[in-house]
Amino acid sequence: MKNIFLFTLLVFLFSSCSKEITIDLPSPEKKIVVDGGIMVGQPVEINLTWSTGYFEPIDSVSLANYLITTAQVFVSDGAQVDTLHLAFNPNKPIPVVWRGATIIGQVGHTYLLTVISEGRTATSTTTIYNPTPLDSTWFKLNPPQDSLGFAWARLTDPIGAGNGYRWFSKRITKDPAFLAPFGSTFDDKFIEGASFDFAYNRPSNAGSTAPEDNGPQAGYYMIGDTIVIQFCSIGQAEVNFFRTYENVVASNGNPFAAPGVIKTNVIGGLGIFCGYSPSYDTIICQ
Repeated sequence: MKNIFLFTLLVFLFSSCSKEITIDLPSPEKKIVVDGGIMVGQPVEINLTWSTGYFEPIDSVSLANYLITTAQVFVSDGAQVDTLHLAFNPNKPIPVVWRGATIIGQVGHTYLLTVISEGRTATSTTTIYNPTPLDSTWFKLNPPQDSLGFAWARLTDPIGAGNGYRWFSKRITKDPAFLAPFGSTFDDKFIEGASFDFAYNRPSNAGSTAPEDNGPQAGYYMIGDTIVIQFCSIGQAEVNFFRTYENVVASNGNPFAAPGVIKTNVIGGLGIFCGYSPSYDTIICQ
């Protein structure tokens, strides 16, 4: 009886101390979000959306409301100005893109992007660096798998470049576009002048329902695949964006994770405008 009395008393005390708290979260400032860049031999291509609150819905209906389809969008290389127009790219996660026409990416050039919409202005600058080709690439099985493995490469980082890299891959006849795996970006801070081997898993489109992306083959290449590697040199500010972005994505939903800050290179907005200088390799998985 004594134990029952103590238990009842504790329950009463804890329940009487509880209080319902309602937090009124302020509405976030509406900002322009940039996602895209310029690659050697290609025009500028970017997605433009409006930022939204953390708890706002994200679905096909709301996404259409976030798209920026009315804006003034320019890119300059210091000698000429290119006006971007709306276009359609089915290989992009958001197929409605803003695309340039007259300025084509060149190594050593710096590009200034300007976006003006609804009285707001966002700008960003990026440079296309010299490409750094991989020394070699190959496919390697991942035991105990007998037909599945990863793409491997060897890189010798040039001294004094002070840049970073981003890895993309595309399977011939299987992938509609080059895709970046999670952790695709790294810089040369600790590898300058060194030669080393590294590997990447097979990336997939976000939200893919394909059996190979949701079963035991997920993340693996398999014997018979032909992989084209697009290995891009990028700037340090761009490396910082992709790495901090992936850190935030990795901790999403973890109540014990420290709040993350994504290091955007967009002034007056959010997101990334990135210059890419690619080199290419082909791996036949056998």
